[in-house]
Parts: sequence; C-alpha cells; structure tokens
Amino acid sequence: MRIVIAGGHGQIALRLERLLAARGDEAVGLIRKPEQADDLRRAGAEPVVLDLESATVEEVAERLRGADAAVFAAGAGPGSGADRKETVDKAAAILLADAAVRAGVRRFLVVSSMGADPAHEGDEVFDVYLRAKGEADAYVRGLDALDWTILRPGQLTDDAGTGLVRLEAHTGRGPVPRDDVAAVLAELVDTPATAGLTLELIGGSAPVSVAVKSVAGN
Repeated sequence: MRIVIAGGHGQIALRLERLLAARGDEAVGLIRKPEQADDLRRAGAEPVVLDLESATVEEVAERLRGADAAVFAAGAGPGSGADRKETVDKAAAILLADAAVRAGVRRFLVVSSMGADPAHEGDEVFDVYLRAKGEADAYVRGLDALDWTILRPGQLTDDAGTGLVRLEAHTGRGPVPRDDVAAVLAELVDTPATAGLTLELIGGSAPVSVAVKSVAGN
C-alpha cells in the first residue's frame, strides 16, 4: 500500500512511517520544512515538502493521487497559539479530506483527540484546540466519498509501547504511549471494516490486532 501522512515529521507519524516501511508499505510524509526530510528517510518514508497552511486543494490532491490511504497526523503543537489550532488542527485536516476526495483516495484516517467537540466551551488555547479538532472531525464524518476512521487517543506518553490497548467508542480517559497509537493506526489502515467509526484509545489489555478486529464492522 501507498500511504500519505500529513504531519509526516510528527512524533506519531515518524513511528507510523517506521512500522509501515518495516512491513513493506510505501509511506509518504508531507512536511513543512525541507530540513526534516532526512529524519523521514531514516524512518523509511519518502518526504514531500508541502505546507498545508498555504497549499491549495489541487496541490494536495496531486500528492495524494495513486495513494491507497491518507492519514491526518498533523498538529500545531503544544507551544502554538489559538490561531494555529484553527489553521492546522482544523483547516489543514479539512484541506486534506477535500484533497483526498478530489484524488479519489477513499481510506482516510484522522488522529484526533479525546474530548474533541465542536460545541466545546471555553477561551483557553486548549479549549480552542478541542473545538478545532471537533469541527474537523465533524467535517470528515460528513464526507460520503471517504471511508474514514477517527482515532482519539488519551494522554500521549513517550513510554515504550506495550502493544496492549483499549480501543472502543468510549474508553474513558487514560494514558497511551505514542508507540501504541502508531501501531493502532498501522492496523486501522489495513482494516477497512473500521470505516465510519470514531474510536477512543488508551492503554489496556488487548493486543493491538485483537483490539482492532473486535471493533471492525461495528
């Protein structure tokens, strides 16, 4: 499979690229800065420089053509202000979704956030973030041309992955290693029967492949 990942230099994306490359898939990472390219190559991915905050739908669609799946794993990052939550976490996700439709790429995965909600209230930056993610998720869910799956991890950690997770429509809050988020994404890409699901993810007791199979087709 050829899988295009937006936010290709992100912590989850780099882990996902390594997993995809290791199993023989072709991972393509969209990055904003040319100096990030070597990190992607070391992960086994093909780097493509494309700024989702300034690109057109057609420019993004051009990079997606011929792909089997697209993954939105971009984020403005914890140090960014409210404006970039709107331009990256919301607008860039919508842009990638529209480009996937135009390019005919049906399989579409979103790395969202637990608590994402377009009706979330509050004026702090994190409130803006949860609203932006919720609005992006709602937009993607409205696109019939996509076989979408939205993944909402709990509190992300840099602990070594255990390969054991809890993946359900509602899990309640909890931590999850970025390693395990990437492993679940790799499994979801390969499991089109999870299309149409919004799933929460935390650490748990089920092996990743078992957890994904158990929600597939629900």
